[in-house]
Amino acid sequence: MSSDIRFTDFKSDKQPTWCPGCGDFGTMNGMMKGLAETGNDPDNTFVVAGIGCSGKIGTYMHSYALHGVHGRALPVGTGVKMARPDIEVMVAGGDGDGYSIGAGHFVHAVRRNVDMTYVVMDNRIYGLTKGQASPTSREDFETSTSPEGPKQPPVNPHALALASGATFIAQSFSSDALRHQEIIQEAIEHDGFGFVNVYSPCVTFNDVDTYDYFRDSLVDLEETDHDPTDREDAKDVILDSETETQGVIYKDESSVPYHEQHGVDEDMSVIPEGAPESATDLVREFY
Repeated sequence: MSSDIRFTDFKSDKQPTWCPGCGDFGTMNGMMKGLAETGNDPDNTFVVAGIGCSGKIGTYMHSYALHGVHGRALPVGTGVKMARPDIEVMVAGGDGDGYSIGAGHFVHAVRRNVDMTYVVMDNRIYGLTKGQASPTSREDFETSTSPEGPKQPPVNPHALALASGATFIAQSFSSDALRHQEIIQEAIEHDGFGFVNVYSPCVTFNDVDTYDYFRDSLVDLEETDHDPTDREDAKDVILDSETETQGVIYKDESSVPYHEQHGVDEDMSVIPEGAPESATDLVREFY
């Protein structure tokens, strides 16, 4: 940890406009604390946000930041990491942003094992657009646009990640401040794609997946005999639809991040003047 950096250094001067009690407050605090505890500072941190309530987080955090378009936060984060492998990249999104329109990008960011942290604020609802069922909503979850429930099984993001070759899969609860911070911190320290699904309750539109529900239901994997380095153990946890868990589900300790696999170890953000002669010759040949 850098003794000169505190988590408050990551707070911007913009006041959050989330609903009072929103789980995203706790999620963001854990992200800032995790960054500070791992020795990062705002000058070497880039936060990419998606669309939805979670998309505002880049405004509320003091760092380099970019507010991307719907479902496209991960490719932006990938581009940042490839251009500047020396900086810490954190991508934040919601369950609608990440597991619906962004699901394809999620699969490919996972399989490439890009060295960044992906924090998904999962409230099992579309919050910013006023309470529609999201990809992680329960099959019988009633909303104004699905009065009988979506009648579809919810997406299992951990199963999708494991099947795509994930090297770090975890889950936390925004209200359990210390555990949430610890899990985020471990994801940041992981060499590769650190994926954390965060239960971040929506107090306005979801009266089922509440703070009380998660407090009563969550099983902390740290208090069980679960071995996060055992892929079969991880698969059993992920496919257990009856148990809500928090903790590190899977971690590949031999993980090698994408930029190291491909020898990207320098600042690629500075483009020299003029195109390479070979590229110019190619353009002349066809045009």
